Amino acid sequence: MDRPIGMFDSGFGGLTVARAVIDLLPHEHLVYIGDTGRYPYGPRPQAEVREFARQLAWSLVKDFDVKAVVVACNTASAAALDDLKAELPVPVIDVVEPGAKALVLATRSGEAGVIGTVGTIGSGAYDRAVAATGAEVHLTSAACPGFVEFVERGQTSGEEVTILADRLLAPVKDAGVDTLLLGCTHYPYLARVIADVMGPDVTLVSSADETAFATRVALTEAGLLRSPDGGPAEHRFLSSGDISWFADLGRRLLGPELRDAAGWRHD
Repeated sequence: MDRPIGMFDSGFGGLTVARAVIDLLPHEHLVYIGDTGRYPYGPRPQAEVREFARQLAWSLVKDFDVKAVVVACNTASAAALDDLKAELPVPVIDVVEPGAKALVLATRSGEAGVIGTVGTIGSGAYDRAVAATGAEVHLTSAACPGFVEFVERGQTSGEEVTILADRLLAPVKDAGVDTLLLGCTHYPYLARVIADVMGPDVTLVSSADETAFATRVALTEAGLLRSPDGGPAEHRFLSSGDISWFADLGRRLLGPELRDAAGWRHD
């Protein structure tokens, strides 16, 4: 099945998922859209995020003939996943469920935390996903406005970020969690700062790897994996905002696969 995997995010955070998918499924083509012209999604109303997600997902299906759609954005997953699964004619993989399952497996005490954008935390998506596992886990949630903007400015360390992290992570730190889920695909870029603030006894969980595994399972079950004999994989990266900025910062965050970028326009 030579068609590409489609993936979208509000900006650069989903590149953590793209990196994991490229590493796990090196023979697969990938089309990634970063909606940098309209980021950040976190503070926006859910109805607006839902419409953005539908535009992006349907563009991947209609314009790029993708064989699966990975919603590499926690805020979009929280707002639109059920609609996308019902509407799209291809498998839809999200970041919330794999992340929640990994969190439940990682916690030792049953006291776990999740951090994310205002939209993701406010939606209760992770509370529902953790509850759906049936595990006896008490979840403490905290919104972290400002983290995404730091990442998308390329500022992932330093005093400013640390001061903000100290303040925003206080609720999960005070709750005595032993495991913290980075419930936004941007947050792994801040993992060192977050780990320093939380301390050495707290395990950080990123949903990127788990989402890549879930993608492999979905493609395998649907018989959609690309043959290793089909030649080298091709990756396309598109942005709804400043293309040169997306290409430059994206290359630093993802790696050499992001050699160049093209524009994407919503209707």
